[in-house]
Amino acid sequence: MTPLVDSHCHLNFEPLNTGLDDVLQRARDNGVTHMLCVSVALETFPEIRQLSHRNENIYASVGVHPNEKEGHEPSVKDLVDLAKDERVVAIGETGLDYYRNKGEMGWQQERFRNHIRAAKQSGKPLIIHSREASVDTIRIMRDEGAAEPGGVMHCFTESREVARQALDLNFYISFSGIVTFRNAEALREVARLVPSDRLLIETDAPYLAPVPYRGKTNEPAYVRHVAECLANIRDVHTESIAEITTRNFFTLFKHAGH
Repeated sequence: MTPLVDSHCHLNFEPLNTGLDDVLQRARDNGVTHMLCVSVALETFPEIRQLSHRNENIYASVGVHPNEKEGHEPSVKDLVDLAKDERVVAIGETGLDYYRNKGEMGWQQERFRNHIRAAKQSGKPLIIHSREASVDTIRIMRDEGAAEPGGVMHCFTESREVARQALDLNFYISFSGIVTFRNAEALREVARLVPSDRLLIETDAPYLAPVPYRGKTNEPAYVRHVAECLANIRDVHTESIAEITTRNFFTLFKHAGH
């Protein structure tokens, strides 16, 4: 069985954190050898850092999600200092979300810019979340030189044109369980066209469980279903998707050893 990597999950979130040993065992049983546990707030970053130091197959990122309105607002220095930890392989998740937040978005855009600046200083790639904000997301990525550290457009749900612009900026495209949903034909068309050397898979667990688990708690083991869906879309074997996406993960997140 070719190894799989879950490039984006939240193992410190409930209910995954209360049964983590079982979650990790099920991941192993499904050939998932490595996971990237992604930060959404500085207050909970120590949990992620601890997880990554206790488990050699779990990596960490550091960042503050665009939807987080409470808690510490990170400076570039804060992010760069925390990213010095050897288990931190990325900056984020960061980006823009105009779906959950309304009104004046200057604060969100400035936070995003600071994350890009921190990625450039730390030499670690970005994990970008963009929802109903693709024009401003791409504009700020261009303004701030996000192509330099590169990164991934996580849980991609945008158009082929947005994918093309992100690819032109040196970014990878990651697909989650959404690509398996019945109403996601347009997204499957994008997944068919992303170059093999820029393709990643993820769960975003505990959210967005793929078919046949839609509506249930998601977990890293289920990234296999995303791989199987992409294999079907691209008319290749699942083992090929596993090989490609695992190689791409360690190419992009070059600070991750394996």
